[in-house]
Amino acid sequence: MHIGLIGLGKMGFNMRQRLRNAGIEVTGYDRNAELTDVDSVEALVAAVPAPRVIWVMVPAGQITDSVITDLSGRLDAGDLVIDGGNSKFTEDQKHEVLLAKKNIGFVDVGVSGGVWGLANGYGLMVGGDPGRIQAAMPLFDALRPEGPREESFVHVGDVGAGHYAKMVHNGVEYALMQAYAEGYELLEAKDIIKDVHGTFRAWQKGTVVRSWLLDLMVKALEEDPGLSRIAGYVEDSGEGRWTVEEAIANAVPAPAITAALFARFASRQDDAPAMKMVSALRNQFGGHAVRAPGASVVELPSLVAS
Repeated sequence: MHIGLIGLGKMGFNMRQRLRNAGIEVTGYDRNAELTDVDSVEALVAAVPAPRVIWVMVPAGQITDSVITDLSGRLDAGDLVIDGGNSKFTEDQKHEVLLAKKNIGFVDVGVSGGVWGLANGYGLMVGGDPGRIQAAMPLFDALRPEGPREESFVHVGDVGAGHYAKMVHNGVEYALMQAYAEGYELLEAKDIIKDVHGTFRAWQKGTVVRSWLLDLMVKALEEDPGLSRIAGYVEDSGEGRWTVEEAIANAVPAPAITAALFARFASRQDDAPAMKMVSALRNQFGGHAVRAPGASVVELPSLVAS
């Protein structure tokens, strides 16, 4: 199988390698000349045999829209576009209509795994036509972790459903990180607690709160005890906001997710220890940049090893 992959950033670069490790031929395009296999989208389309599969892995919003619009003018009937970024589900439905005018298929995939996906695999939430998803299954099987497919892959529903599920996933992620971070701040504040790092490390086996996020929390404290290199400023990717908007639209109470989102807003005013931990966790799992204490614009590079 031979596919095209547009976008070789933190996620796309590792996805290209994981696909290649599984024996899938990948032609990648990125504006970064040091990463790209070809020098243009036109060259990428020419390199991939028909019927083509083109996976788009670029930032959500205007960039994704421009890439898919460009592809709609270059691809042929029977080709397939897969959007694996963090697009809003309503954008997926617009892109499906655009591509359908030329009988080009469209599938949306929520991808979770961050910068660790190359080694560990990615959790995949997919929306679209069952036939098109089945045709792309070798890609999904190559990207997901080893083990039963249903533990890391789901065909959620129609176009938009994959990104909707990933949106909710990220909303839950907000709440989980906030809970761990608040626990961290409370332990740091109590004078009788002498080993905060050791406390979290002792939670890693056997306790009901053990998780990969907890493991990353322990790792963050090993790399930067006291989180002195990180300001308590936390960005939000947009998906947390969309989750809260959907909760309101569907009259679903979501107090934990909503509070976690608002805490990120508050982090931009204060330098709380809890928000330092949320920033550290985002860096650990996703390679998101962190700010140095006192920095208003300048960001530190990712603490995650390349």
